[in-house]
Amino acid sequence: MKKGLKLRGRLRLYLTWPIWISILMLPMVIQLFIANRKAGIIGICYFAVFFLCALVIRFGGHKKLRRDLIHFASIYGQMQMKTLKELTVPFAILSEEGQLLWGNDEFVRVVVNKKAARRNIANVFPEITQNRFPVDEEEKIVHVQTEDGYYRAVLSLVSDEGFVMDEQLMPMDQLLETKKLISLFLYDETERIMLEEKREAENLIVGLLYIDNFEELLDSIDEVRQSLMLALIERKINKTMQSIDAISKKLEKDKFLFVFKQSYLQELTNNRFALLEDIRNIHIGNEQTATISIGIGVGKDSFNERYEWARAAIDLALGRGGDQAVVKNGDSEEFYGGKRVQIERNTRVKARVKAHALRELVEGKERVVVMGHSIGDSDSFGASVGIYRIAKALNRKAHIVVDEVNASVKPLKERFYTNDYDDDMLISGEEAVELVDESTVLVIVDVNKGEHTECPELIDLAQSVVVIDHHRQAGDAIAKAVLFYIEPYASSASEMVAEICQYIGGGVKLRPAEAEAMYAGIMIDTNYFTDKTGVRTFEAMAYLKRNGADSVRIRKMFREDLSEYKIQAAAIQDAELYLEHYAITESTAKGVETPTVLGAKIANALLNINAVKASFVLTKFNGKIYISARSIDELNVQVMMEKMGGGGHINMAGAQVPGLDVDSVKAKIRALIDEMIADGDAK
Repeated sequence: MKKGLKLRGRLRLYLTWPIWISILMLPMVIQLFIANRKAGIIGICYFAVFFLCALVIRFGGHKKLRRDLIHFASIYGQMQMKTLKELTVPFAILSEEGQLLWGNDEFVRVVVNKKAARRNIANVFPEITQNRFPVDEEEKIVHVQTEDGYYRAVLSLVSDEGFVMDEQLMPMDQLLETKKLISLFLYDETERIMLEEKREAENLIVGLLYIDNFEELLDSIDEVRQSLMLALIERKINKTMQSIDAISKKLEKDKFLFVFKQSYLQELTNNRFALLEDIRNIHIGNEQTATISIGIGVGKDSFNERYEWARAAIDLALGRGGDQAVVKNGDSEEFYGGKRVQIERNTRVKARVKAHALRELVEGKERVVVMGHSIGDSDSFGASVGIYRIAKALNRKAHIVVDEVNASVKPLKERFYTNDYDDDMLISGEEAVELVDESTVLVIVDVNKGEHTECPELIDLAQSVVVIDHHRQAGDAIAKAVLFYIEPYASSASEMVAEICQYIGGGVKLRPAEAEAMYAGIMIDTNYFTDKTGVRTFEAMAYLKRNGADSVRIRKMFREDLSEYKIQAAAIQDAELYLEHYAITESTAKGVETPTVLGAKIANALLNINAVKASFVLTKFNGKIYISARSIDELNVQVMMEKMGGGGHINMAGAQVPGLDVDSVKAKIRALIDEMIADGDAK
């Protein structure tokens, strides 16, 4: 390496400048010789001596200077290595592939496993992947974690010229093959992060607690025991608030505000908000039990924002039927409880208020466009027809967006292609896009997720959006809606629209075809009046019967082909009884026009088998796996389907799963059942 050392730059200039000066002196000596021969001879002698000295300095001093420089570099390199080795900040050199070439003592202490680091630094710090390496002069910062603490890793490219490397971790010949070197500094930020976590744990978060069925509860108890019931409820609430060191304030007779430290939130979530169950277990002889809803706002932003998130969380909990807790952190939500069937509310005050609000919106616009969910069913179509009649009664133009529907809707749909109805009553999504503007009210029925609607683009185009649905409200529900009417206890969207028709005024009178469409929607969604039927369901049916609904004609519309019965029988025969209580099967549905509807029928039929607590029917359709999930009262299938991207009701739900085969989806269902049982959410 000594022979290869060459002087460059200023060092080379300092050694050669006498030679260049002697060359400049030569013309002067020649001039002296011409002017005076004796003076010229003397000048030549001095020039020769100077030039000889310059050569001696250039070539003789060069070797000595190289030796001194090598000695200095060696000492400097050793000092450099000693300094880096004893540096209190962990420091290392990596190859461009991520191999650890060298690390100081502090770095070796942090990584512990040097062999794994030699193979790749990602073996020690999984956060430092190849795509996080610097590619230019800009530094890259990656936050990593070890068993002992947290570090901020700073990576940057370094030059390998003049870098003195010992051979502790990598042979020199392998080092010379490395094209790029990457320096890695680790800055300990454990204390800072611990302080941040402590500060975050000390943050005050806001919660709202509502008694869901306050009025109905008091009406079901005699006056003597009303005070006792309220005292028992408040005692349970106060006991829970004391356990989390919360400050609580009663805002109204059935509403509470509480504030507590975020560190106690983990305790509440670990016991899955046991207060919900405690309140449900209060009994003083009456048949009806109390239920509560809780909304909590969490986050690192302002306290006011956390309060707004708490309000959004309690609205979401109530929109999902109550009897549950929702923890909202920005755009994410976590749900707890909601395992029981919602208690039907006999009061119609809410329906009357929503009906009046809908009338004001419709009368303020020129046109009403109604749409349901994609691949519309009887309930979606029946509710749309009811809104259409309301708009026409209020002298507004009205259109129903219908693209693809299932087979059960076609007999209902055909009855509206007559002279009694406008030619543009039923329009496609493309036609609706041309109609929706600032003078249009968009009414969405039987769905509250924008991406599941018949034509999602309409939501962005409309300025006034109304949502009427009986499914539990999802975290990603349509936020643009100016009127949101969700009643999870209702049997169907058609039932809700039937109630609105009775309270909206304007002389709404349903025609027989319209009444039968809504009647059919209720009938199918209640599985022929066996599921989720309450007092208000039969009152809505009575209203529809008074308006000309013929149940015999509707029954004939929904008769099935023999081929469908054979497919149902085959699916039931091949059903797997997982853990002896959960029926899982596949419906091939070959040659069936609406396979998803047939899957729902099979799921309902499986519940008739003794000991079956829940049924899951999988159907391949349009490149997806459609799941129809049903239960009676022992498993919340809605929670399960939400975890698979779907939703629905406690005992009737579904989901669409793209990108997986049937066996993989079955495996996910089994895993979810195991999880529900482990969490105590299944009986």
